[in-house]
Amino acid sequence: MAKKPWGGRFGAETNKLVEEFTASIAFDKRLAPYDIRGSIAHARMLGKTGIISQEEAELIIRGLQEIAREIEEGRFEWRPELEDVHMNIEAALREKIGPVAGKLHTARSRNDQVATDVRLFLRDVTEEALARFRKLRKALVEKARENLSVIMPGFTHLQHAQPVLFAHHLMAYYEMFRRDTQRFRAVRKEINVCPLGSAALAGTPFPIDREMVASELGFEAVSRNSMDAVSDRDFMLSFLAAAATTFAHLSRLMEEIILWMSPEFSFIDLPDELCTGSSIMPQKKNPDVAELIRGKTGRVFGNLLTLLTVLKGLPLTYNRDLQEDKEPLFDTCDTLLAALELTTLLVEGIRVKAERLRAACEEGHLTATDLADYLVLKGLPFRDAHHVVGRIVAYCEEKGRRLWELSLEELRQFSPLIEEDVFEWLTLEGSVSRRKVKGGTAPERVEEAILEAERELSLEGEEGGEDD
Repeated sequence: MAKKPWGGRFGAETNKLVEEFTASIAFDKRLAPYDIRGSIAHARMLGKTGIISQEEAELIIRGLQEIAREIEEGRFEWRPELEDVHMNIEAALREKIGPVAGKLHTARSRNDQVATDVRLFLRDVTEEALARFRKLRKALVEKARENLSVIMPGFTHLQHAQPVLFAHHLMAYYEMFRRDTQRFRAVRKEINVCPLGSAALAGTPFPIDREMVASELGFEAVSRNSMDAVSDRDFMLSFLAAAATTFAHLSRLMEEIILWMSPEFSFIDLPDELCTGSSIMPQKKNPDVAELIRGKTGRVFGNLLTLLTVLKGLPLTYNRDLQEDKEPLFDTCDTLLAALELTTLLVEGIRVKAERLRAACEEGHLTATDLADYLVLKGLPFRDAHHVVGRIVAYCEEKGRRLWELSLEELRQFSPLIEEDVFEWLTLEGSVSRRKVKGGTAPERVEEAILEAERELSLEGEEGGEDD
């Protein structure tokens, strides 16, 4: 077995089962680029402050850079008996440059080291997530603009409710993902605090320059309490919570895509390349991507609960339980980035069946509320108008007719307030166009919402330097 860096106090070698059970290298090796980056910044600071010599610092940095190249090129040998990413890199550094490698760990601990690594990693993931959110929102806006004149049934309780523009429906999801974007921006700020220099839990007696390290690593601030810094995983919880909320939104959108693609709805179609078939039923075209995103929502929710449970009873400061933070975090990161990219492809690929949507609007008496509003404008209290229109709908159901198919004489049986102008209130276009309240489904309001979203996306592109 490999000699442990902490083995001086022990008189026996670690039991093989304990070694296997406690090893984390299988999953934390993905932190290697961040571990090396943090170590280089730490070494540079040690050299500048005179804690080690400049020559020693430069030797350490060159060795770390060589290890980074080996990892990037797939030539690095990971050794499970060395427990984790930090000890693997430290052991490799010692093999390259000799005993001076041991000076790298001056004024730090694996406790503040891993906290720094994860913050650097998660900051990159959050930046990538924000870029993918922007692409998804842009796809929604473009699809909404393409279908600005398409009317569809709006639903409550999955029952036909009122007509809305298909674009208005899509822009509702734009708003959800816009809020998600704001959440992840807040998470990015929370992540961007440097814990390095907190050491094991109490800080260090060496005259280190924490601000120098933080600046080199791109952190906006340094942590304020060393005990909190090494045990804090709130930034991970914030990321997992934001991801869970995003997946609630993604799952809702996927559910609608799945329903809309079914023969019973037949509102949309998706490209063949984003669907799969059946091994036994040759006619099938299944929206498996949407179903899997909906299904993976459960694991993202579960990852948040996993970390909450790990943290809930931990006394200060670092405890080995915290090793269990990485697998749920990594899983959510991978799942989130993939789901955002695939959802963008799904939205871009939607082909709207406008005629079928129009036909669906003719079912369910969608302009019944408009008729009630008409009677209110004629002087009838809304509750009385609601009752009158309810009786008219029941009459339509009995006769197998639609509201706009009734004659004026038939309508006037239920209220003498109804006049010839009522039919303007029963059309789908009239219903949609009258809803001009801010945030409503009237075409000019939806156009305003699309323009505002386009401005937001343009500004974000300028801030982030992204190409449209």
